[in-house]
Amino acid sequence: MKFSQRIGITPVIKVAQKESMDKDLRNGLWSALCTYYWRGASTGGGFSSLSVPSEIQPLIDRLWLHYFKDPIDTIEWTWMSSLRGYYFGASWYQVYDFIEFIANYGPPEIKDSFIKSCNTQLEKENSAYRFISDKIAEITSTEEIEEIEQAIIDSTPYAGVKEHLKSALSLMSNKTNPDYRNSIKESISSVESLAKQISQKNTAKLSDALKELEKSKKLHPALKSAFSSLYGYTSDAEGIRHALLEESNLTKADARFMLVCCSAFVNYAIESISL
Repeated sequence: MKFSQRIGITPVIKVAQKESMDKDLRNGLWSALCTYYWRGASTGGGFSSLSVPSEIQPLIDRLWLHYFKDPIDTIEWTWMSSLRGYYFGASWYQVYDFIEFIANYGPPEIKDSFIKSCNTQLEKENSAYRFISDKIAEITSTEEIEEIEQAIIDSTPYAGVKEHLKSALSLMSNKTNPDYRNSIKESISSVESLAKQISQKNTAKLSDALKELEKSKKLHPALKSAFSSLYGYTSDAEGIRHALLEESNLTKADARFMLVCCSAFVNYAIESISL
């Protein structure tokens, strides 16, 4: 703890940074970009000022073409200064857009290390956001992040399940135009997709998956009851699902609840059928 913190002049813990970004956080994320992309791609560990290093040329091209929407023949020898000027003049949400784009379109062998470094900075500076899989999302707890990430990883062998979960996360996490209704639909669809594969029925829903798990004697009655309560959200057009999705005031809390619950079921079901 710093001297100023010990005597109460500066706070020991920052207020969570939501819809804002202070100097320390912005600098920390930029340093991560330098470490894994700008500096790492340059000869001798320094910055290249004359040309774009070949290792990140595809990334810079994509930034100009798909992120900035500028023609790639406008990339100049001052590319590094251009990126730095944009970054430090950007709004808080544009910074998150920027690092999310780079994580997804940069060299794949760097991606995981870069995301881990960013999350370290985000946690250290008490940001309200974290990378979850390859999307930046608002968080409430480490446990919720782990639940969603694990479901995305474990559902890879099950066609459709992973994509529904990633889509739900993306729709919920869109910082300028979040779509909570369709995020909820995608979360529900992940459960229904897995249920069809577990029960081998094209019209299967959560209740069918529960029956299959119960047959294998791997489903505790208390858990069956809890998961059955979730079935209300996945029922037909006359059920709770219809009523929920007709609400006009759906919030991020609603979308997050469904994503975490559906992720928890996916994790439980996949682990149970693999035993």
